[in-house]
Amino acid sequence: MQIGTILGGDIAGGPRVRHGIHRWSWHCVETMYIGFGKILFLAFLVFYGIFARMLERRLQSEVVGKLDQFPAVALLGPRQVGKTTLAQIVAEDRPSLYLDLESQADRQKLSDPLLYLSAQEDKLVILDEVQRMPGLFQDLRGLIDQGRRRGRRAGRFLLLGSASIELLQQSGETLSGRIAYMELGPFDILETDPEANDTLWLRGGFPDSFLARDNSTSADWRENFIRTYLERDIPQLGPRLPAETLRRFWTMLAHNQGGLLNAAQLGRGLSVDGKTIVRYLDLMVDLLLVRRLEPWLLNIGKRLVKSPKVYVRDSGIVHTLLGLDDLDTLLGHPIVGNSWEGFVIDTLLNLAPSRARSGFYRTVAGAEMDMILEMPGGELWTIEVKRSLTPKPGKGFHHANDDLKPARSFVVYAGKERYPLAEDIEAISLRELADLLSAMR
Repeated sequence: MQIGTILGGDIAGGPRVRHGIHRWSWHCVETMYIGFGKILFLAFLVFYGIFARMLERRLQSEVVGKLDQFPAVALLGPRQVGKTTLAQIVAEDRPSLYLDLESQADRQKLSDPLLYLSAQEDKLVILDEVQRMPGLFQDLRGLIDQGRRRGRRAGRFLLLGSASIELLQQSGETLSGRIAYMELGPFDILETDPEANDTLWLRGGFPDSFLARDNSTSADWRENFIRTYLERDIPQLGPRLPAETLRRFWTMLAHNQGGLLNAAQLGRGLSVDGKTIVRYLDLMVDLLLVRRLEPWLLNIGKRLVKSPKVYVRDSGIVHTLLGLDDLDTLLGHPIVGNSWEGFVIDTLLNLAPSRARSGFYRTVAGAEMDMILEMPGGELWTIEVKRSLTPKPGKGFHHANDDLKPARSFVVYAGKERYPLAEDIEAISLRELADLLSAMR
């Protein structure tokens, strides 16, 4: 019997290790037999440690860099995405204190924040779910300014939050010039093994979903994640909305993945008005679960579509909302192209330079481009997404390029080879384009 069979279900590894260790390394482990006993088990633990390091989050070095530059860093991301794990890894290299503000005991410690935190000036203080104590930001400002006068100018606070707009508003008013904002998403294509691309697309990038032992376990995790968000987390973070209504809304967005926002049509499906739909959408965007991609508006004398496109951000959540638990079912479903488009769009936007501007382009006459990126230096990139292995962009793509006049134009497709489709237009894999963007950060 092979070790993958023996240990895969009992230790947080097994198939997880396949995603993290080079193929030859896993083969070496699999071909060992149980007769090696304790030596074999220790070898597995060593390899599992290698795996854990290889799945180091891409953002880790950036967080460390910002902590060396700013007194406070806010790390935003949905629940269960790995913010706490990343913060604890960062904290291993410096004196630190972790407080979970969902814990009554930890909140009690901050009943007098100035008194308690003044005694922690020599530590990095990690405040998890910081939006639970909005009144804390004013105290943090005083502590930061007090520390600056004593020469402690950086690395004071790492703030973890699950809601973006609320946290930005709360902290921006009081910590302007003292805080840097970063967003941690689920695992992306540069953080996982190239052979796991389809697994990442199917399961999404939430760590417990992507690293599950099989597709069924992954789907169960995502179903519980959705239920917990609807029944517990959203009522804590936002207005109290009926969980069933919000689930139907989330599912409708998944069915319409990458479609133009039509608040009136969605409202009719839920028996609410358009303003209520916009309020629901604002909440899901604020929780970093849904993305609004705004239209790219040009003053070129053409009638442009002005409604945003809406994407459920994690592809695995899309598939669970639609009941698609395995790759064969997904590939045979009408949503497959839109799902792939959403996966590509979210991947590229997460990897684009922080000051890049993004949008999509569509005219009433039919010119269309899935995504536009304007780089910090002003260079314009146009990006079309095709699931096909033989991508052939249509007339709308070429008309859009004629209007936009990009410096570079790409068609992201499901293959691996990079090659020219026409003058100044390249077919490219998602991984290679992700590499290009990551190098520009």
